[in-house]
Amino acid sequence: SSGINAEWPLRPGLQTVSEKEAEDAKNTGNNFYKQKDYFKAIKFYTNAINLLPDKAAYYGNRAAAYMMISNYTNALEDSVKSVEMDPNFFKGGLRMIKCYIALGNLTAASRALQDLKSRDPNNSTSYASENTNINRLRDLEANADKDMNKSDFRRVVYVMDRALEMAPACVNYKTKRAECLALLGRYNEAQEASNEMLRANSLNAGALYVKGLCLFYQDHLDKARQHFLQVLRVDPDHGKARLAVKEVKELESTKQKGNAAFTSGKNEEALKLYRAALLICPNNKLTNAKLHANIAAVYIKLRNYEEAVKACTAAIKLDDGYVKAYARRIVCYQELEQHEDAVRDAEKMHNMEHSRESKQRLRDANIKLKMSKRKDYYKILACSKSANMDEIKKAYKKAALKHHPDRHSHGTEEEKATAEKQFKEVGEAYAVLSDPKKKLRYDNGEDLDDPMGGMHHGKHSYCFHQGFPHQGFPFSV
Repeated sequence: SSGINAEWPLRPGLQTVSEKEAEDAKNTGNNFYKQKDYFKAIKFYTNAINLLPDKAAYYGNRAAAYMMISNYTNALEDSVKSVEMDPNFFKGGLRMIKCYIALGNLTAASRALQDLKSRDPNNSTSYASENTNINRLRDLEANADKDMNKSDFRRVVYVMDRALEMAPACVNYKTKRAECLALLGRYNEAQEASNEMLRANSLNAGALYVKGLCLFYQDHLDKARQHFLQVLRVDPDHGKARLAVKEVKELESTKQKGNAAFTSGKNEEALKLYRAALLICPNNKLTNAKLHANIAAVYIKLRNYEEAVKACTAAIKLDDGYVKAYARRIVCYQELEQHEDAVRDAEKMHNMEHSRESKQRLRDANIKLKMSKRKDYYKILACSKSANMDEIKKAYKKAALKHHPDRHSHGTEEEKATAEKQFKEVGEAYAVLSDPKKKLRYDNGEDLDDPMGGMHHGKHSYCFHQGFPHQGFPFSV
């Protein structure tokens, strides 16, 4: 065989075969690096290292290529290796500091920086920017902690975005940012950030926690609990996940007890339980919106419509797309004769749903609004809407006698005019309410001056629903 042992020198003073091949591989890697083909560069630097594993510069070159593809973990490993092989390898030490900063390990970055300064005190201008970045990141971390304590989550996201510009591979910064996105209700963004972290490490406890948080805040309590338990299997000391499991369990239990009390007619107990549930997790907007709507249902049952409106409004403030809260508030507004507010809510509901039921509800609200603006014949006769014909006749006679012009013949001209007007209204009211057909049309909100008799919507006259809508009964909790 004419082969030459790779460890034998070609001639005295020249490289071994393995050294030459290693240099060739490194040079090829350098060419690919210059062409910005970093993956191929890494491949040839790795070949060089395999041929000559004790060459610090090769590790340094591969570290530089890894940094260009944002693989700071591998870059750090190569940088540390290069400095271990050659403590005076300045570029390796500088890359190590840059990697620590990129990974957000400021303690290790500071230690490496001090070590580099002690070994190369005359090159301080080369690492001045790294010193600035370390101090800047420490300030940003402190600001984020203050903002987090103040629950200024939007500010924390802003601060973490600035920090990630300098430390793009810091898992802690990414996790804190994703958590705050969840706390702000920006669930899609939070889940995307979590998924990105989980693609890099499927056992990332912080990312799993944020996914659980998104589920929790979207009222998927059972799925959220499963995610939090998975976090604790990965990291048994994860304090936030442990607290979250407790909150989910307490929230589910208290809400269910409240529902049971409501169903069994224990209204005050239901109110107490729903209010207690609201205190468990103030950041859980969707679940708390449902709790406010449940409180509204209790107040509607108690016929306390003012408090029910307040509870519905609180629910809508937390979830402006919560249809059931709008439906309950419409009922309350109508009971309080605030018909314009009821129509406004019905329009919002119809814009959200575009269903036959929402269209029907809007029609009902508009009819009630129209009815509220016309003369109230029952009020004119001073009788109830449930009065029978005999009671209506009796009420008419009493009202006619009270407002008859002869009784006011000695009054002022203004008093006479008022009495005459009221007397005419009494006659008008009786003419409608004493006629069963007219009374039915009046009670149904139809226009009595309409010659079609309210038949514009088809063969049958339109009648609005008395009471609560059948679809989506607003008292279910």
